[in-house]
Amino acid sequence: MPEREMLFREAIAEAMREEMQRDSSVFLIGEDVGPSGGIFKCCEGLFEQFGPQRVLDAPIAEAGYIGLSVGAAMTQMRPIAELMFGDFALLAMDQIVNQAAKIRYMTGGQCKVPMTIRLAMGAGRSSAAQHSQSLQSIFAHVPGLKVALPSTPRDAKGLLKSAIRDDNPVLFFEDKMMYNDKGAVPEEDDFIIPFGQAEVKRSGTDATIVATSSMVTVALAAADKLAEEGLDIEVIDPRTLMPLDEETIMASVRKTGYALVVDEAPQSYGATAEIAARIGEKAFDYLDAPVMRIGAADLPIPFSPPLEFPTIPDVERVVRAIKDQRGS
Repeated sequence: MPEREMLFREAIAEAMREEMQRDSSVFLIGEDVGPSGGIFKCCEGLFEQFGPQRVLDAPIAEAGYIGLSVGAAMTQMRPIAELMFGDFALLAMDQIVNQAAKIRYMTGGQCKVPMTIRLAMGAGRSSAAQHSQSLQSIFAHVPGLKVALPSTPRDAKGLLKSAIRDDNPVLFFEDKMMYNDKGAVPEEDDFIIPFGQAEVKRSGTDATIVATSSMVTVALAAADKLAEEGLDIEVIDPRTLMPLDEETIMASVRKTGYALVVDEAPQSYGATAEIAARIGEKAFDYLDAPVMRIGAADLPIPFSPPLEFPTIPDVERVVRAIKDQRGS
């Protein structure tokens, strides 16, 4: 399949453009998504192409326009709602958790809610405690919601197109530090990546790292360092937390005998704990050491870079964890 290089944010824009061209029920709403193209420029060119009827600048009223999106989805539209920062999803928890996630179940499947909420997540740019959170585990905990976390431009495009076509509400988390990352993306207009299909980003035999979003890049860099010391590390990217591809993860752990889970959300009660627990339940007999996990520090993200960066999982912590796990 022919490919070309593009930025992560360009892949996001292309996915939305193609789906809006394919399906007239798809529209985009959010703060500054119109002529300005969004705060992170993920929506550039869409207003000019589709106009104000399908690219709507919303006021600073997240509960309002997320509620509007739920209603539109219930009436056979397919809204893409952009939350400028994922932290702002907390202002629309009733609309997301009590309405979007439950309406299909409460109507016996008669009313679908095909909406996508795009959220910028993650720390690393001195945005401070209220604009740097990674809230994916909160929403993965809610039945009725799907949660996707792309780690490359290719995955961003393929997963976003799947999200927009899904008949269920999807929370689509984009690490804001990755928007200018460049990578190969298939040229095919109908390129999609189904939910619930993890990808082996790097094959190996000595240990498994399961990593999400930007932590995939961290895991791959750590694997390269460990390779210099003779360790062959496999890196698994789940790509979606809900649904979770358990089989790919378990197959890797059964092969390597060691597992480390890395996610940028706070370590306590998060995705690292859930994935580690499932490995313990379903691959225990294959483990040569307890499952280890690394998450962000359990504290509000500081504004000051010298304080902020130590809260985020990094390459050295991953390398050290693998060595400690293997007793080397």
